[in-house]
Amino acid sequence: MGKEAVTGLLLDIYHRLLDHYGPQHWWPADSPFEVVIGAILTQSAAWGNVEKAVSNLKAAGALSARALRELPVVELGRMIYPSGYYNAKAAKIKSFVGWLGENYGDDLVRLFDLDIPVLRRELLAVHGIGEETADSIILYAGRKPVFVIDAYTRRILCRLGLSPQSSRYRAYQDVFMQHLPHDASLFNEYHALFVRHGKETCGKSPGCGQCCLASLCFSPRTTESRRN
Repeated sequence: MGKEAVTGLLLDIYHRLLDHYGPQHWWPADSPFEVVIGAILTQSAAWGNVEKAVSNLKAAGALSARALRELPVVELGRMIYPSGYYNAKAAKIKSFVGWLGENYGDDLVRLFDLDIPVLRRELLAVHGIGEETADSIILYAGRKPVFVIDAYTRRILCRLGLSPQSSRYRAYQDVFMQHLPHDASLFNEYHALFVRHGKETCGKSPGCGQCCLASLCFSPRTTESRRN
């Protein structure tokens, strides 16, 4: 499939999802810093449980870099317990806020002034921040155009016949970065729509009957339903 054809297909998918689900208004947070902490907490966690953990931090007045540095790690773990893996996540949050204070004086504006490749390398050097988390921070907190790849995105691309030859994160990301305009608002909405679609329709056991992408899909269940 040529580049223009892939671009057209990706935009068709986007508009179908947007027409079906509407704007997602993602990421739901009161500040860029809250987005960063949420991106760490959402690792291997349902969003509802992340919201409970963030609410605990807010109620304790602990949702700032300085407050989190001063909070004993055991107490931090107790507050973020609903998000799961709370001891590991407490250590990750401590690493991030320590790094942010030491290198950027707790100033996210200074951090996000970096060019995307430099910013990404900086974030990936912090304990507990992998590619998906780094890109979530860059896109949703920094409002810079980088496409976030997660399990939902991989699953949907596979069923739509758009999986790259490599299973590496960057290969999946390039499907979007090489074929769509680098627009943070577009990438924000597109990824959020993939998450919504992956949760509600294109799950591990897909609900093909109500899928707005069914006519584009190569899923065996969808293909069979089109034959009948």
